[in-house]
Amino acid sequence: MLDIVCAIVMLTLVAAFGASLYRVVVGPSLPDRVVALDMAGTVVVAFILTRCIQTGESYYISAAICMALLSFVGTVAFALYIRRGGPS
Repeated sequence: MLDIVCAIVMLTLVAAFGASLYRVVVGPSLPDRVVALDMAGTVVVAFILTRCIQTGESYYISAAICMALLSFVGTVAFALYIRRGGPS
């Protein structure tokens, strides 16, 4: 049962990642692209953690935590960049 649920979750995450990458490329404005990039990072973290649950191994949990922290810091940096004038 766990394998089926993990497979469904991974398919959903792949679809969400595709949608976020589409928004990063096509996004109408810079803030939309920043939010989509943050979403892509969150989806990658969720994918790594789902894989850890599926295999029962915890090797990559620290990598997922580092990825989440880097995604957060990048989003804050982009937000400060946009607030201070951005590419206007």
